[in-house]
Amino acid sequence: MAKSKRRPLSADEQHVLEHAQVRLLVSPKDIARCDQLIVEHHYLHDATLVGEQLRYAITYQGRWLGVATWSGAAFHIKDRDQFIGWDFEQCRRRRPLVANNSRLLILPECHYPNLISRFMKLMLGRLSEDWLKQWGHPLALVETFVDPQLYGGTAYKVSGWSHLGKTAGWKRDAEDFYLKHDAPKQIWVRELVKNACGKLRAAQLPPPWAMVEDRARLRCTHSVEQIRSLRDSLHQGLPEFRRAQALGYPVAGLVCLTVMAMATGVRKGPDDLADYADTLSQPQLRALNFRRDPHTGLYRCPKRTTFVRLLAGVDARVLEELLLEWQQRLTGPIQDNLVIVDGKKMRHGGVEMVNATNGQGQFMGGVITESKSNEIPAARQLLGRLELGGKIVLSDAAHTQVQTGQLILYEKGGDYLMTVKANQPTLQTTLQDLFDKQVFPPTGQAAPSGAQTGAQSRSVGNSRGAVPGGDSQPGQLPGGQTGGPTGNTGQACWQVDSRSGVPAQQPDLRAIGSCGNAPAQT
Repeated sequence: MAKSKRRPLSADEQHVLEHAQVRLLVSPKDIARCDQLIVEHHYLHDATLVGEQLRYAITYQGRWLGVATWSGAAFHIKDRDQFIGWDFEQCRRRRPLVANNSRLLILPECHYPNLISRFMKLMLGRLSEDWLKQWGHPLALVETFVDPQLYGGTAYKVSGWSHLGKTAGWKRDAEDFYLKHDAPKQIWVRELVKNACGKLRAAQLPPPWAMVEDRARLRCTHSVEQIRSLRDSLHQGLPEFRRAQALGYPVAGLVCLTVMAMATGVRKGPDDLADYADTLSQPQLRALNFRRDPHTGLYRCPKRTTFVRLLAGVDARVLEELLLEWQQRLTGPIQDNLVIVDGKKMRHGGVEMVNATNGQGQFMGGVITESKSNEIPAARQLLGRLELGGKIVLSDAAHTQVQTGQLILYEKGGDYLMTVKANQPTLQTTLQDLFDKQVFPPTGQAAPSGAQTGAQSRSVGNSRGAVPGGDSQPGQLPGGQTGGPTGNTGQACWQVDSRSGVPAQQPDLRAIGSCGNAPAQT
């Protein structure tokens, strides 16, 4: 049986197709009108959109002929994800590059032949650019779902979309996550950029797309076993300071969650902590020992106010000791001989903090700078708590202070390596004179014959065995032949040079001194 031929378009219908225009709806009035038309005429009778979104209308001589809405892509669709070829984490971080054609409606009495495909062509021609202007990034691919019981997807097929298969018959619900509806939909996709799928699954995104990964919401990737390990370590040592009604979120679980969030990169305080908590799965929430919601039976996520109360009331010193004990159980005793001290102002916390780490990046402790003070006394307080015997303290020029050096060298039995800048002219001049007038043998060998030598040129104390090129014997503390005047800054700095035993790996000290930035060590 021969197929029926399509009737030719009338002159009026052809005129509509040629002169129809697509408008991006931006005013509240137009957006409200679009949503109302969808509620009245679309078979779903629902105009709700999620995530980033845009709305369009196709018009002819000012008359609306149809509307369409675009919104954030579905979280996970097996056939779509296989079509793109990205993994779970790539999907999570790069999903904003995919948009969903959530509604497509031609109004009653406006069903002109080919109008819907014309509408689709005009939208796709501008969609990515409009998305970039509105949301700060372009689009790579679009998707949609079609109910096969009502439509055959012809409008998408003729517009270059690909039919991938069917959904599993689930829908996302705001409260209960996913609900079974037993009405699988057809999955259609279309690339907006050549080889979009290959670029989406690549190790690195093209530069114009890369910002979406920087904006990706941080999520908890720690296993249930890891979460329980930290929570159990905190449970016995952290006292509960809140009233009984607040114990739906035990303090050990909240602190464990906060530590995991900080390790993941959460930095902006209670709001970000609440967003991070919202990414936890039900098993992860259960591992934190949070209580269930009596109405839904689901483990609950703490909100912003819970974290505000936690951060204001938890004992920071007790928490630090517990975390250090937990870290030691995981990694073993710290064997590194470096102690790196650095102060940073917390961008979103309004306070300054001085932290100490070793050369492997392991946390060793921290002190918050007091109000109307600075990081120098805070660093001394922190160093006073640490075991520095046989270790070298590294710091920036702010801590190149006589009192700090005496604390490290004479009270704690350590060495230090500090920077001297041009804003410390007396100390810099003293060091420059020492470098110019005396030979400085970095390997501890005797000075060449004919060189000027004096009391300061001999080795003051034995080198640390952990430092290459030094003596294997432990260093001697002040009070014996290694002691020197503490008030003479120049002599103290020269002791730094000869005690450290730093080998020929260090740069030419004459060159460093001449450029106004000389390292001083002890």
